[in-house]
Amino acid sequence: MQQDLYVLIDIGGTAIKHGVATIDGTLLERGEMPTEAKEKGGPGIVQKVKDITKAALDKHGESIKGVSISTAGMVDPELGKIVYSLPDAIPDYTGTNYKEIITKEFSLPCEVENDVNCAALGEMWLGAGKGCHSVFCMTIGTSIGGAMICNGKLISGASNSAGEIAYMRVPGGMLHELASTTHLVKYYAQLRGEDISKVNGIRIFNEAEQGDEIAIKAIDELIEHLADGITNVVSVQNPQAVILGGGIMARDEYLRPRIEAALKERLRDIVFRATRLEFASLRNDAGMLGGFYNFKQRRGLTALM
Repeated sequence: MQQDLYVLIDIGGTAIKHGVATIDGTLLERGEMPTEAKEKGGPGIVQKVKDITKAALDKHGESIKGVSISTAGMVDPELGKIVYSLPDAIPDYTGTNYKEIITKEFSLPCEVENDVNCAALGEMWLGAGKGCHSVFCMTIGTSIGGAMICNGKLISGASNSAGEIAYMRVPGGMLHELASTTHLVKYYAQLRGEDISKVNGIRIFNEAEQGDEIAIKAIDELIEHLADGITNVVSVQNPQAVILGGGIMARDEYLRPRIEAALKERLRDIVFRATRLEFASLRNDAGMLGGFYNFKQRRGLTALM
């Protein structure tokens, strides 16, 4: 007897990751292709999604039972539609309705969710937040993304923008202005008096781990602002775990003790002890797996593991 299989697609600004998985989230196949977001825009991405789906159907036939999509941009998950995408990031993407496209073209069910939300769902299901029903996921990169999960389900908000902590006010300004990797690089370059084009997060952390005082100062400043943001989130949601992802968060051995020390100063002891600080563990698979968990929730398949 053939097992049911599902097409998983994760659309980012740079790359589209895709795979075929079983109902329990076991990835049988993985692939990746360039998004070519600016070159081909929304229509080009839609064509790539169709090509990925068709290739899976050609190989696995009727075993394919659905398509889950994780994507950049603001998503209306009920409609399966991109309600807003920055034209500078992905031109002609706003208004794309994947549910309609996939159902019409392939007669398959499709569910769509924002990529940061999907990463959070993936980490809760099979990653750093496994075993938790209440988590907040933060991605630290060019800006800062956030997603809130309560009772195992995403909180979307009235405009599908719950968890967008980039705009949160902390001492000194907005969180994305003070605690993003972009800010870290800019601040370090200013301290060094160097051209920003010669600086990146890898260099800063390598130097900090070797004891360089300027690199340490730049990271410590970021941690202070990040801890303010985490404290605000914890004060509102009181989650079981806060999960940190994004490129620089891979330096968890360096960051964990410093962030925990900053949080211990800010949070009441009873809250601090009840809140796990975790670092994302699924890496490149988080969006695909979280998108599939969203599919399973919306299709009533979460009990089938």
